[in-house]
Amino acid sequence: MNDITPTAVGQAPLGHGHGQNFGGLSRPVHSAVRTAGPAVLAQALQMTRARTLGLMQAWQDALPDLSVPPLSGMNPPVWEWGHIAWFQEWWTVRNRQRFWGTRSARSGDVFDASLLPHADALYNSSEVAHDSRWALALPDLQQTRAYMAEVQQRSLDHLHALQDLQAAASDEALYFWRLVLQHEDMHNEASVYMAQALGLHLPQVWCARPVVPQGDAGHDRSLAQLNVPAQTWTLGHQGLGFAFDNECHAHPVAVAALEVDALPVSWARYLPFVQATGHALPPHVRYVPGGDWQVQRFGQWQAMDLHSPVVHVSVHDAQAWCQWAGRRLPTEAEWECAVHTAGFVWGQVWEWTASAFAPYPGFEAHPYRDYSEPWWHQHRVLRGACAATSAHVVDVRYRNFFVPERRDIFAGFRSVKL
Repeated sequence: MNDITPTAVGQAPLGHGHGQNFGGLSRPVHSAVRTAGPAVLAQALQMTRARTLGLMQAWQDALPDLSVPPLSGMNPPVWEWGHIAWFQEWWTVRNRQRFWGTRSARSGDVFDASLLPHADALYNSSEVAHDSRWALALPDLQQTRAYMAEVQQRSLDHLHALQDLQAAASDEALYFWRLVLQHEDMHNEASVYMAQALGLHLPQVWCARPVVPQGDAGHDRSLAQLNVPAQTWTLGHQGLGFAFDNECHAHPVAVAALEVDALPVSWARYLPFVQATGHALPPHVRYVPGGDWQVQRFGQWQAMDLHSPVVHVSVHDAQAWCQWAGRRLPTEAEWECAVHTAGFVWGQVWEWTASAFAPYPGFEAHPYRDYSEPWWHQHRVLRGACAATSAHVVDVRYRNFFVPERRDIFAGFRSVKL
């Protein structure tokens, strides 16, 4: 076993310091790492790496050969971990314009050679086709760990050097470290939902914060509604700090008055729809004849908390429930506007919206061009966060996006009155 203890994760639970209610966040949250300086970023990178290494060991314990099927929502685990190191090396070690941020070029002539021979041919996700990753001659787990460690140290050395420079507080100078931190956090979340999809048993400490039920047997809080007045909402990043390119630029959006769920839709509200229509259940849910509803969490069947949020549903599932219930999904502007309303609770599941993933007016791709641009209009926007999402990523402005049919991610939804 590895010598990493659970406390080494070092990440505050979602909502820590922001107020919590029924296991979720009860007010807007802005990620602290988006404005963090070199010292705090260095600490955050090491905390995230501790979680990465913990997940690596957990995967090895649960699946010794680390072999996963070639499915669209999966990657070979060893490829995932090598890619994390490659991404950090590419932007913060090999990139000679590493302190230029969004002004940095993307052309290969500003990047030095990798510490690992042929790394680009193995781990550059922009060039290495998804289906080919199972056939690559990847370094073994020990070699991958060594590559990750060497890259991390060199990246931290460059970051520490910034502390002595006048540019240390510059958002541009710190841009790539903020990016690679959240990139690794996102891959850790992917590692968790991949394990859930495969039914692997992973220790809870690496997967999620403890979740408190949304209600009790006699009271479903997810029935509560909030009234949001009509207003002009500013959608998108504004001010200082890090932003993903798809969050730029800030622009006004007219939002009509709406009545929205205070919490995501619960199983208690969703299951009557399934029983009335015969709509397919997520594969991790079952009814035991003469017994109760059960959910499968990391390979283990457990009694369902009927007042917990629906999870592992596609946007098609969410829209089918809305049609049956006489409701609709919120747009992302409505979601972001409503999150500032007292009583709005979020953060247990990602929430599908009615909005297609599309650029904001004036969009300009950042140096990591493949983060957003290739996916416009093919994906649907999700807002919020799930219990497996790192506190570094949780931010009311963050736009998650997946193809509408995905059920393996930790996604649910809330609804708006027609």
